[in-house]
Order: sequence, then C-alpha cells, then structure tokens
Amino acid sequence: MYFAALLARTEDGWEASDTELDDVETLSDLTDLAREASVDEDTVLVFIEQEDAWFGVVRVDGEEDPRIFVSDATAAARSSYGEILLTDELLGREPGAEDTIAALEELVGLDGTEDGEPDITPDNDNDNDDDDDELDADAVPAGPIGDTGILADLGLPEAELLMLRKDALVEIADALGAAEVLETVR
Repeated sequence: MYFAALLARTEDGWEASDTELDDVETLSDLTDLAREASVDEDTVLVFIEQEDAWFGVVRVDGEEDPRIFVSDATAAARSSYGEILLTDELLGREPGAEDTIAALEELVGLDGTEDGEPDITPDNDNDNDDDDDELDADAVPAGPIGDTGILADLGLPEAELLMLRKDALVEIADALGAAEVLETVR
C-alpha cells in the first residue's frame, strides 16, 4: 500500500494535497506534477511511502533540479514508485548504462556459447538466491540514498532524517509545522 502527497509552501504556511501517481512514469513527470502545485515557484515536497518499508522525499524549488532522498534504496528498488526516484544520477551510474551493457551482452553473446549451442556451464554457486536478486543488490546500495540535507533548512536536520523509520512522513511534517495539513489528506 502506498501513500503519496504534495506539500506546497505558501505565504500562509503549507498546503497539502493527496496525489495519484498512476500517470507518473519518470522523475520528470513527478517534478512537473510538483511544479503545477507550486505557488509563485515556492518549495514543493512530494512524499511517497510504502507501508513503513521505505519513504521518499522529492523537493522541487522553482525551476531548480529536484532534490531526492530515499530512506531505503534496496526496498525502494523493488517498488515501481521507488524506481522513479532511483535515477541513474542518484545511484552514481552513467545514464542508460544498464541498457547499454545489456544490449552489448545480447549482441556479442558474452555468455561464452555459440548461437544454438546449449549453455552447459556448471553452477558452482551454492546459494539459493536468484541471480536477479544478486544483480539488484549489487546495483542498488542498501540503506538511505540521496540528499540527506534536503529538509535541513526547513527544520529537519540530516541526523534526524536518517533516524526516521516508522511514521516517517508524520514526523517530517511535524518538524516542518505541517502535521495538521498532512493529516487532512492521509
């Protein structure tokens, strides 16, 4: 179960709105959604949470690039909404690197077999883990990732952000003075 909300900063404080992410496929889509909620290009925060497994905060200030924090990259990588936040840039990869490597491996046949020849490589791996899980674990670091100072100037220091686990979005909203408005859309 997911929860997503927008918090837009205004002259009168914070305004919250529940948001649907069904049409959001990329970080760019999410950023555009946040900018639409902005009043006079003020700060907009996008909160995304998956049942205490992970949470993400995207901060959009006017036309600046979005700033992102994800509490648990490994858990978020297993989520369609988390994948939106875990951009190549955030993960420290060259944009499109995974696609390029996969295409080259397919083109060149780097598995060591000729076309039509069966792969009879012995499996010396005694783990019962799926190979896909190992690749995902290598590609995405465990734990928090992103801009830990994303909310520091708004009242939530880096150290406190990193300690949040359960009810994280409520704690963040409380630190920002927006707990009541967030509760109206929760």
